[in-house]
Amino acid sequence: MGLVPTYPSEAVFGPTLFSVPAEELFFFVVQTYITACLHVLLNKPVLAAVYLRNEQVTGEFKPQKRLGQLFFAACFIVPILLPTDQLEGTYLKLIVVWVAPIFFMLWTFGYQLLLSLPLSKTLLPIAIPTLFLWIVDTLALQRGTWSIESGTKLGIHIWPHLEIEEAVFFLVTNSMIVMGSCAFDNAVAILDAFPNIFPDVPGMPPPLLMLKSLFTSTSRYDQQRLVGLQNALSVLAKKSRSFYLASGVFNGRLRIDLILLYGFCRVADDLIDDAASPSEAETWIGHFTNFLNTAYSSSKDTGSLEKTLIPFPPQAQTILRYLPVDKLPAQPLYELLEGFRMDLAFSKENSTKPPPIQTEQDLERYATCVAATIGELCLSLVYAHDPDKHVKGAHDDRDECTQAGVRMGRVLQYINIVRDVTTDAETGRCYIPDQWLTVAKGSSTPAAKEAHVLACRKRILNTAFQGYVDNRDAIEELPQYARGGIRVAVESYIEIGRVLQKRIQNNEPLDFAGGGKAGRASVPKLRRVWIGWRTMAGRRGST
Repeated sequence: MGLVPTYPSEAVFGPTLFSVPAEELFFFVVQTYITACLHVLLNKPVLAAVYLRNEQVTGEFKPQKRLGQLFFAACFIVPILLPTDQLEGTYLKLIVVWVAPIFFMLWTFGYQLLLSLPLSKTLLPIAIPTLFLWIVDTLALQRGTWSIESGTKLGIHIWPHLEIEEAVFFLVTNSMIVMGSCAFDNAVAILDAFPNIFPDVPGMPPPLLMLKSLFTSTSRYDQQRLVGLQNALSVLAKKSRSFYLASGVFNGRLRIDLILLYGFCRVADDLIDDAASPSEAETWIGHFTNFLNTAYSSSKDTGSLEKTLIPFPPQAQTILRYLPVDKLPAQPLYELLEGFRMDLAFSKENSTKPPPIQTEQDLERYATCVAATIGELCLSLVYAHDPDKHVKGAHDDRDECTQAGVRMGRVLQYINIVRDVTTDAETGRCYIPDQWLTVAKGSSTPAAKEAHVLACRKRILNTAFQGYVDNRDAIEELPQYARGGIRVAVESYIEIGRVLQKRIQNNEPLDFAGGGKAGRASVPKLRRVWIGWRTMAGRRGST
């Protein structure tokens, strides 16, 4: 009796490979493509490196790894030892014996991700294609397009016309595809996460290097670095949904270093901004200055650097320790601290002094310190990680692009200022130039003052959009591998400006919660996802 599905002659074209019809071979290709694409789509936002663990330090995963290996080994051995005098169930046994060694290998290479990723990233890309194929297969079996010889099957049905052998086959093949994808992601994550183990990783790692990463003992993983990366990513997810979305578009070590950079900036902002008094804030600025002085000193003394981290909270220490200072210029980081000092000038202790933002030039200076510097730092990482950086002429336009990035950073800060006028006012800060508000201060009614403040907000917003139009084309001159991520980062934030602009045109209040904090205009989650998708497709929003 046959052990494979049989096909009526009128249901196939005729060409075969080892007695397997071309249609079935084509089906395997289509199935692999569908399941792999769904897995990639669902896992695109995931930073796989944060799910790695040094098992010697954490004690995680070892029992589960061994249990999984024993299970798959048993799945291979037990069917072979079963009596062979009965053909019923032979088809199912052959499926299990065929797939068990593959599962054993894929589990060994990818168990950390398979155990720690959310179920929506592992089970869902298995379940959806499997259910779809079950339905399609049911229709084919019902029509008689193919059938399994009755003597080799158990005769058990999942539902009418769907035999258990067919159901198991689709389940295990889709599981193989997803487990293989996880093993691939695990290899790439190891290469990206540990520059101390793999100093140089090509943009497209060769298979032998990926195998080497999979055979690397987890005891060599830098667990402190993994914790720092986890903390930085957590900060990014909580504090900036726009840049968290954009971070998923970047790849490899660039993404990791961008997250660590953002973590540094956010830690600095939180510790200085949330200080109980200006003197405490100045103390924190001093701690950060001391950290930067040591990090950028020529001695590169690890002991001295660790001493500078002592005043910081434990979570902050894990992030600061891995700031990629070897790829970042120092000056923008010092200018960022200068921006925090400008914020301190708004404190009650300085209430008798003129506001720090007197003129439009002061506004530009502030935006340069707190945002344009971030643009410069991000592009420094982009160029440092460019896989084509050694190609002659690859970075000829680096200076022009960096300056455009500086200006675009100011643009995003202007939008931030327009958005947060009310929440900033509640903390005693106003970033609208004081010269612009002279008329408002002399207004006799609250409505007149509000109208003038709105006009000032519109003026800053118009400046932002003009800067966006003037500099957005420079994104297309950046290294190819980073353009998509930069586009999404910029467009996600510019969309907030578009929301504000539309509400101004419709005479609607600007201080609303569109999915974020009360009093802060924001973009709902689904719209942010659509903006990211649209931008990756090469489309830009209106100006």
